[in-house]
Amino acid sequence: MKRSTFALCALIVLFGAGPTLAATVGQPAPDFALPDLQDKTLKLSDFAGKFVVLEWVNPECPFVKKHYNSANMPTLQKEAAAKNVVWLSINSTHPGSSEFKTPAEMKSWLASKGGAPTTVLFDKSGATGKAYGAKTTPHMYIVDPAGKLIYAGGIDDKRSANPEDIKTAKNFVRVALDEALAGKPVSVSTSTPYGCSVKYAS
Repeated sequence: MKRSTFALCALIVLFGAGPTLAATVGQPAPDFALPDLQDKTLKLSDFAGKFVVLEWVNPECPFVKKHYNSANMPTLQKEAAAKNVVWLSINSTHPGSSEFKTPAEMKSWLASKGGAPTTVLFDKSGATGKAYGAKTTPHMYIVDPAGKLIYAGGIDDKRSANPEDIKTAKNFVRVALDEALAGKPVSVSTSTPYGCSVKYAS
């Protein structure tokens, strides 16, 4: 890993990603139409009536590696699937970036990590990421069956790239899903995301 890359990520960890500029918890989640691994266009509204997790992802980010290499993210994805929750991993990395992954590369990477999202979606223009105010990888959102955004922020409260921190972290996404599925209000509906900056087009 290049020092400059880690320094950028560390900067985000220290100072956070700033407030979400668009999508707002408690309001309808912005709909979108994006191609999946098979180049089939899917919309958020296709999953109306279900809980949906949105995960912004970039395999080259050390913070993403933390959660995938440790099996933390794949485990959460499998738990969600077992509860009939849809999980959409969104890659907003611009094709001009050296970190861009093709569908075949994303599929291979997920297989190697045991990843289990419902599917991966490609946001090459960055329009969807910007509509949500996605700042980092990972950046997590939860949408309820009525299409309302009920969580936005980090995956947990340990803002580091150290996999050891997962053991003592409070996983905001797991807690929010469990509360929402039980019909309870989400106790922590927003948090500061951490990770690498999303590689949007300049």
